[in-house]
Amino acid sequence: MKTPEELQQRIHYEFRDENILDIALTHSSFVKENREDHESNERLEFLGDAYLDAVIGEALYLAYPEEEEGFLSRTRSAVVCEDALANEAEKMQLGEYLKLGKGEEKSGGRNRKSILADALEALIGAIYLDGGYDAVKGFVLDTFGEELEGIRDGSLATGDHKSTLQEMLQQNGAVDIKYVTIDETGPDHDKTFTVELRVNGKPQTRGSGKSKKKAEQQAAKRMMEKL
Repeated sequence: MKTPEELQQRIHYEFRDENILDIALTHSSFVKENREDHESNERLEFLGDAYLDAVIGEALYLAYPEEEEGFLSRTRSAVVCEDALANEAEKMQLGEYLKLGKGEEKSGGRNRKSILADALEALIGAIYLDGGYDAVKGFVLDTFGEELEGIRDGSLATGDHKSTLQEMLQQNGAVDIKYVTIDETGPDHDKTFTVELRVNGKPQTRGSGKSKKKAEQQAAKRMMEKL
């Protein structure tokens, strides 16, 4: 297992109180198996969840002044969902720093999405307690900057662009909306897809991305911009 000092270097944040970081990295299975007088990261997870929502919510509110509450809520949910959290935790190799019980260790807990997502929320909570709101805001925006940028360029597959477009086009009745893959380039492990959006059989816009869903999102976003 790697050391907490290495993690601090990786996340570009140095804790003033490393005991808080230790708690953030301690899974409940470790506490139960060792019967130690040690707090697990569950309470910090609760705190981190709240501040993660607050920071991402603020960023979306400021970035999209014309959007309604429904869009903001759906988009925030996509940015902070378990898969997104686990993905960011994997990037920083957070699982390698966790204290797990032997049973959880043997069952692959270090790579389990739910544990990684919870640990990242606990880390966010720990940074808030140690450094305050500005520190946690900086960490969250840096960690989720790619996802936030993906919303702006339509590459984040939140489902919002497609759903919003469908609502716009079908306000006055049924409309046939299809997304057709017209091109695939690159090797199997790194393909780029191009999708054409057709409305009532007529080609309208195209989008491209590393997955068909991302390409569809971009095509829908471009169609909304035309409208």
